[in-house]
Amino acid sequence: MLANDLVFGFVEGKLNTGDIIFQLIMFIVLLLLLKKFAWGPLMGIMKQREEHIAREIEEAEKNRVEANKLVEEQRSLLNDARLEAQSLIENAKKQAEAQKEDIMNTARSEAERLKESAKLEIEQQKQKAVAALREQVASLSVLVASKVIEKELTVEDQEKLIEESIKEAGEKR
Repeated sequence: MLANDLVFGFVEGKLNTGDIIFQLIMFIVLLLLLKKFAWGPLMGIMKQREEHIAREIEEAEKNRVEANKLVEEQRSLLNDARLEAQSLIENAKKQAEAQKEDIMNTARSEAERLKESAKLEIEQQKQKAVAALREQVASLSVLVASKVIEKELTVEDQEKLIEESIKEAGEKR
């Protein structure tokens, strides 16, 4: 209890004003010393810290703005690349379609040419076959005529002669 009384300026129940004034003066001196030696440098450090934080915030804001700008540029470049890729794909599709049409047209014309060539060849073979048949018919007619001249024929002889001529023509083939 004695320590408590000394702090509040009481000594044996009496108020000790001298101690209170001394303690008040010491407190004021301590405050002045703190203000001069601690408060000023402490406030300077706090001011520097505040300025440093403000610079960091400004720099972070600048970096954020620059990053947003770069993101927008990248998006723009990406969109341009997508558009260019779509354009290239469309051009490739158009070229492929054109090549397909060219190939189809070439194939059609080649098929038509082959068809015409085959028709010509068939016609030539047909004409050769008709010529060969005419030749055989002519030789057969000559043969029949020579036999007719050799003898006068009855109906039965004519039929027999025709059958023989057909057999001979068949054997000559």
